Order: sequence, then structure tokens, then C-alpha cells
Amino acid sequence: MSPSDDDAVLTTHEAIKYLRISKATYLKYIRLGRIKAVKAGRGWKVHKSALRRFLDGNEQELGRQIPVGRPRPSGY
Repeated sequence: MSPSDDDAVLTTHEAIKYLRISKATYLKYIRLGRIKAVKAGRGWKVHKSALRRFLDGNEQELGRQIPVGRPRPSGY
């Protein structure tokens, strides 16, 4: 029995190649919680399905919406 394509686990290099973004941007999205990944050794591992959700704009984790951009200071 082979795992489905969405269940594939990608390395950082494979993920940034798939998303066509820089490593710095990829790591920023992980830090911000926009991409759900797991630290494994010296790198990050991510399910291809998590990248598909990110590309589709379905970045909601645990029912909370991930804000895009920086919040504005009060008074604006």
C-alpha cells in the first residue's frame, strides 16, 4: 500500500521548490503559522497537503483565522 501524494512528507528544499518561493519566505510562513510544519533535525518537514491548503488559502488552524499583513496601531 503506497501513501497518497497528499500524504507525502517534504523537506524544506522540496517544499520551497514546490511553492516556488525563497527559503527565507518559507521559514517566515512557518514562524507565522501560515504553513504547518514540524522541526526534524536541522530542517523542517511538511505534508504536501498542508502546502496545498496554504496555496488554496485555507490557512485556518484550530478554527482561528491567520491574519495577513501586520496589524495597524490603534488610532488609524
